[in-house]
Amino acid sequence: MKRVEYTRDTLPPLTTEQQETLKRLAAMPDNEINTSDIPEMTAAQLVKMQPAHYRPLKKQITARLDADVLVWLKTGGKGYQSRMNAILRQAMLNAMS
Repeated sequence: MKRVEYTRDTLPPLTTEQQETLKRLAAMPDNEINTSDIPEMTAAQLVKMQPAHYRPLKKQITARLDADVLVWLKTGGKGYQSRMNAILRQAMLNAMS
């Protein structure tokens, strides 16, 4: 079986029937939605819950860095590429806020 991956941009469009079903469900009051096939979570299960881990796709690139910046990143030992990614992610999040 071939693995199929979708991104938000490559998802196939919803059919008219799917769109109508979603509209009908969105308009329905919560107490009218049949959840009998979904077991309720116990307090013990809720305590153990953890947020889903977001793991973005990685893309290999070639980048040119100033030599002193690369030396600085590597002084932290193994994992300098992950550190570089974390620094860039923080800068991206700061720029977005």
